[in-house]
Amino acid sequence: MFKMVKGKKLIPLTGIAIVISIFLWGINHRVSAVLPKAYENIRIFTDVISIVQDNYAEEVDSKNLIYGAVKGMLQGLDPHSSFMAPEEYKEMQVETKGSFGGIGIEIGTRDNMLTVIAPIEDTPAFKAGIKAGDRIVKIGEKYTKDMSINDAVKLMRGPKGTKVTIWILRESWKDPQEFTLTRDIIAVKSVKYKILEEGFGYLRISQFQEKTANDLEDALNKLGSKEGKLKGLVLDLRNNPGGLLQQAVEIADKFLEEGLIVYTKGRAPGQDMRFEAKAEGTQPPYMIIVLVNGGSASASEIVAGALQDHKRAVILGTQTFGKGSVQTIIPLSDGSAIRLTTSKYYTPAGRSIQAKGIEPDITVGDVATKNHIKEKDLERHLEAEGGEPQKPEKLEKKVKVEEKAEKEKEEAEDIQLKRALDYLKSWYIFKGTAPKS
Repeated sequence: MFKMVKGKKLIPLTGIAIVISIFLWGINHRVSAVLPKAYENIRIFTDVISIVQDNYAEEVDSKNLIYGAVKGMLQGLDPHSSFMAPEEYKEMQVETKGSFGGIGIEIGTRDNMLTVIAPIEDTPAFKAGIKAGDRIVKIGEKYTKDMSINDAVKLMRGPKGTKVTIWILRESWKDPQEFTLTRDIIAVKSVKYKILEEGFGYLRISQFQEKTANDLEDALNKLGSKEGKLKGLVLDLRNNPGGLLQQAVEIADKFLEEGLIVYTKGRAPGQDMRFEAKAEGTQPPYMIIVLVNGGSASASEIVAGALQDHKRAVILGTQTFGKGSVQTIIPLSDGSAIRLTTSKYYTPAGRSIQAKGIEPDITVGDVATKNHIKEKDLERHLEAEGGEPQKPEKLEKKVKVEEKAEKEKEEAEDIQLKRALDYLKSWYIFKGTAPKS
């Protein structure tokens, strides 16, 4: 999850999701309180810089030394805290608007190797057949062992039409295979929809961007929601890595009349936030099934968790990624910024998503997602912990149903979507056969 601050207004985000905080968050006061205790270690730091500058075989730029040290400091905390040089910070701001030059994959680190969390739909990586769980062994001429995510992204990003070669190692392969991809503008269309059958609609959110909530509202209207034609909806959040927190809240709010959607808890003042649903603009009470898998992370887990806790939707698929931490992006004086994990978020029932994920009500696996990595697989991930459970009367014990689809059928069709439609139709069939009182 990310938060972004423009002026004095906080704009929370989620994303492989981001929090940008331009108010300096009481940093001056906190630094003055910390420094006396850290003087001895800081002296070691300054001594090393001096030794390197005086004795290294070649002349070294002091800024590069400082940047390298800060990168190492933040990378040692958890998988999502990091340092961004000025050009990286600018690129991140562009990315949250849903358009950037690259190949279209979300990545993480596992066993000191870059690993694909999910390819983004309709991008060069997706079309080339790169899959979740693939290990990126080499980018161009550089091997990726111990490479930071920011450095890897920098190598894979670039102008439209230029090429980049990456070597992929898949679990079923003996040796890495070479993929030469032509970079494109990754303009992610966050909402897609279609009619499955009369009265039953399908709506996919691939990422939570600035206009996703508005696009979802338009799509629902075109599916017949306003006219009361929509009897059931399949909301597809599979392989959705997250995005803007506020958009996730607005989307959950469209399906909930009241109650808590999500809350966050952190150590520092101002990091505790609560987001409540409001009755205005709530969708009609048609049946909803939400599709999730191991590539559903952060903002996706907020929506799925809120709808599940309030019994507004049935969650179908496989366990989600488990990213339940909030990153605040704090700009620095030279145009760089740090992305720091500052809090964790919790579902309305007080469940921490961190390193756990959302467990579906109905488990239906598929071959394509069996190798998804999870937050708990990432090095230095924060451990899961409990929140302060809310106890709305609506919340009941979840009933879990497990289904195992045949591999042959999974490869031939989207078995999870088929099951979702079957369940929606079955509900109306059984409702029609219920004894009249």
